[in-house]
Amino acid sequence: MQFIDHAPIAGTRRTADGYLVADVRTARTGIQLYAGHEVGKPEMATVKVYRPEDQVFDKASLGSYAHKPVTNDHPDEAVTADNWKALSVGQIGDEVARDGEFVRVPLVVMDGATISEIEGGKRDLSAGYTCDLAWEPGTTPAGEKYDAIQKDIRINHVAIVQRGRAGSEARIGDGVRSWGATPFTSDQKPKEDKIMTLKTVTVDGIPVEVTDQGATVIGTLQQRLADANTKFADAEKAHQTALAAKDAELAKKDAEIDALKGKILSDADLDKRVQARADLITKAHAIAKDVKTEGLSDAAIR
Repeated sequence: MQFIDHAPIAGTRRTADGYLVADVRTARTGIQLYAGHEVGKPEMATVKVYRPEDQVFDKASLGSYAHKPVTNDHPDEAVTADNWKALSVGQIGDEVARDGEFVRVPLVVMDGATISEIEGGKRDLSAGYTCDLAWEPGTTPAGEKYDAIQKDIRINHVAIVQRGRAGSEARIGDGVRSWGATPFTSDQKPKEDKIMTLKTVTVDGIPVEVTDQGATVIGTLQQRLADANTKFADAEKAHQTALAAKDAELAKKDAEIDALKGKILSDADLDKRVQARADLITKAHAIAKDVKTEGLSDAAIR
C-alpha cells in the first residue's frame, strides 16, 4: 500500500553552485490517523495506524531512503529509472539516521525553479513510500490503541509540497494527486522556518563553516581540550616537583651513608687499635695486678 507523510523543511542553505541543501526530519514513529477509504476500509471514518520503532528504524527501511529522488509535488506514479529524469529535482543523501522519534535525512534540491518555490514558502517535505499494512489491532507500549501496523516500509521518493489548509480540519490526500494517503494532522498552521546561517570557526588553524549550533559544540569541545591540557600541565608540574623532592631525599641519605662509611675502620687501623688496647691493658696490669679493665674505655683504664 502506498502512503505519504508530511514534515516541514527547515535549516536550508545554498551551496556555491546554487543548490539548496537541508538536513530534515521525515517519517516518525507512533500513531497516525488516516481516512478509512484511503486505506481500504471505507466503513471506518478514521483508522489509527501504528508505526512502531522496529519498523520505522529497521535497517532495510532506513537504507531505502539513501539516494532516492526528490520531486516537486508527488507524481502520479512511482519514480523509477524510466521516469526519474523527468520527475527528479534533487536527491536524498546516504547519511540517514534516527533523530528521536523521527528519521533524519540529508537532502539536496538542484532544480532552480523548485528552489525558488521553496524559498517562496513551499516547505513541506512529504515522503512517498510503500508498506505492508497489517490489520492487527493492539495497544502501543504507551497505552494507545491502534487498528493496524505498518510493516516493511520502503521509500520511493520524497516530494516538496505546499502546506495544507490552515486550522484543525483533517487533511486527506492534500497535494497527493494519486500517490498514497496523507495522515490526519491536528494542527496545520504554518510554522516559521529559519534559513540556516553559517559561522566560521578555526579548528587547528583551519577555518571551517558551521551552523550556530555547530560553532557552540566546537567551542565547548575546544574549551574542554584546553582545560584538559591545563590539568595535564599541572599534573606534570606536580610530578616533576615530587621527583625533585624524592631526589633531594635520596641525595641526603647517600651523604649519610658516605659519612657512616667514613667511620668504618680499615683492617690496618683496626689492628693498630687492637694492639694499642692490648698494650694499655698490659701496662695497667704491670702497675696494678688486680686492676679490672673489662668494659672500661681506654681513657677509664688510664
